[in-house]
Amino acid sequence: MQWTGSFTPSIFIWTKPCWRCIDIATELLINEEIRDREVRVIGADGAQLGIMPTRQALEMAEEAELDLVKIVPTAQPPVCKLMDYDKHRFEQSKREREMRKNQKVIALKEVQLSATIEENDVNIKAKNAIRFLQDGNKVKVSIRFRGRQIAHSDIGLKVMQDFIERTKEYCTVERRPMIEGRNMLMILVPKTEKAIKAEKAAAAKKQQEAPQA
Repeated sequence: MQWTGSFTPSIFIWTKPCWRCIDIATELLINEEIRDREVRVIGADGAQLGIMPTRQALEMAEEAELDLVKIVPTAQPPVCKLMDYDKHRFEQSKREREMRKNQKVIALKEVQLSATIEENDVNIKAKNAIRFLQDGNKVKVSIRFRGRQIAHSDIGLKVMQDFIERTKEYCTVERRPMIEGRNMLMILVPKTEKAIKAEKAAAAKKQQEAPQA
């Protein structure tokens, strides 16, 4: 049986015909912490060095000025690799910092309207929503019905539909307007690049097909 997976500081599981890494961070056993009688050893260059007594593997690591790291503790026998463990942990920490730095955190912003909102106010609210969407965030749009307004929820629905029209170039409606208690809510999400390109292509095609004056 050959070990063919690449190493990351994770747990490995055996799925025929090879070891497969699953991304679960774990503290790995190294050097004298490894108590197994024998281990399967992978060289620093990825070469298969075979099954050998753990003491022999430790001596091999010492001669190469490397660490013996148990990377697949559940295997029979466990799989160990020769590596500079301190260097490996530093590089892994660096990769994790880069991943966190590049992660896009999607927030849920809220825009509050009213059933009797004025034109100027709805324009301002729409501009705020568009800014949130352009930043990659979702937008919850809400209307709070006061007093007897709840009996005329159709007015609120018209306000919501008008708001969709004002922002449709930048969003997709993830959740259509729905009544929850005395509130009407809907969720807008940023349009994907694919959707934007498709709409532009459709508009260009429509323009080409339009009869010339």
